Formats: sequence, C-alpha cells, structure tokens
Amino acid sequence: MSQKILLTSKEVNIILHRLACQLIEKHSDFSTTILIGIQPRGSFLAERIAKILKDDYQIDQVKLGLLDITFFRDDFRRNEKTLEANKTQIDFLVEDKQVVFIDDVLYTGRSIRAALTAIQSFGRPKSIELLTLIDRRFSRDLPIQPDYRGRQVDAINNEKVRVKWHEKDGEDAVYIE
Repeated sequence: MSQKILLTSKEVNIILHRLACQLIEKHSDFSTTILIGIQPRGSFLAERIAKILKDDYQIDQVKLGLLDITFFRDDFRRNEKTLEANKTQIDFLVEDKQVVFIDDVLYTGRSIRAALTAIQSFGRPKSIELLTLIDRRFSRDLPIQPDYRGRQVDAINNEKVRVKWHEKDGEDAVYIE
C-alpha cells in the first residue's frame, strides 16, 4: 500500500498553533467555552490544543472533556466488526456553555451527528462549533462543516487519510493511502 505524506510533524505543529490562536480570537478567556475531544482519535488533538492554550498562551480556564460516541452512531448495529467503546470523561455541565467539538478528520459527518446527540446527556449547550485537523470536503453524507480546519484535503472515496499522533503512533504526521 503506497502512502503519501500530507503533513509533516513540523507542519502539524504549525497548524495546531494556528488553530489555538483562532480559538483565542473567538473565545478569548475561555470562561464559558468547553473543548470536547471526540473519542478515540479526536482526544489526541483536543489534548494537544488544550496544552498549547495553557502552556503557550497562558489560558488557565480551559476545560477539556472527552466524549465517546460509540452507542450514538447510526452504524452501531450494522457492522460485522464489534465496535469498542471508549470512556467519556466530562466532569462538568455543558448547560449554556460554548462547546467546541474536536476531531482529527471530518469525513462523512456521521461522527459529528452522533456527538451532537451524545452531548445532550450533559446539558444543553449555548452553541456548538467544530474544529478538525483534516477536512475531507467532498465526502459528506450530512451537511456538517468545520468552524476551524487545519487542512482541507480532496481525497477520493477509496483513499484513506491517516492521522498519526506521537502519543499513540510514535510520530506526528498525516498520510493519504
């Protein structure tokens, strides 16, 4: 299987800082904003963005949660492969807060639809935005678009976009296969 690198470690780092700055422009002190990483792969991106906001931009009020959408997916019972649930870690209410969903790749939009349903268990947000590292813009099944995007990729449907994170995969990079 041949793969082509879309983003190197250096490029990923630059994009993460740009995304953090865009969040600061919109949410300033984050007193009413909550970051929610969509499990499993969005959690790595969410944790990185939260760390950049705290360490590099001295924003101490960043609240970060991780949301498992496994049982809210519309393909939950359609796969032959058993889906493996992750742990939801949200120890605060989202009632009347500005929620920013964070996921690594926006593809069909179905994961985000599931996240919209799942977050209702934690209250009614004031607003919801979407931040993605990779936006596969020609592959949507649902009318969902990111508010913040790292890179837009035009990949045909049988091509896969793989995001690798140092914490899990030993490197930061994005490949197309």
